[in-house]
Amino acid sequence: MKALHSVIAGITLGTLALTAPAHADSLISVPDSAALKWQDVAGTQGKVSYANVEGDIFGQGPYSAYVKFKKGTDNGLHQHTETLPTLVVKGTFYAVIDGKRTEFPAGAYYKLPANLVHESGCTAAADCLLFQYQADAFDLKPVKG
Repeated sequence: MKALHSVIAGITLGTLALTAPAHADSLISVPDSAALKWQDVAGTQGKVSYANVEGDIFGQGPYSAYVKFKKGTDNGLHQHTETLPTLVVKGTFYAVIDGKRTEFPAGAYYKLPANLVHESGCTAAADCLLFQYQADAFDLKPVKG
């Protein structure tokens, strides 16, 4: 039995070694989000900005980015083509889904399914900093209420 455990452990470690990143150059590190290249989102009058970490939030293909919202900024009713996972780094962000408002304080994580009609924004208490990523380019498609 002891020999069997040794064989299983060896196979497991070998499998982990094969699936682990082979190069340190695949590491992406952002020690300070303020040092990134921040750009205003068009049409938001400076209320929403972003900094790409990987890929391009408005390009093609997957991306990851930090997104800032000025306090009190509301996106109105809309939806996204892709699922949108988001980590709230600072402030309190909210989503209104089917008339129910849920607030997400710093440290919270949420994942909006693709094409879910919702309203979202940053509460009036403080600016919000989010980290988000998607399998393809970000979009915000307004929906008439």
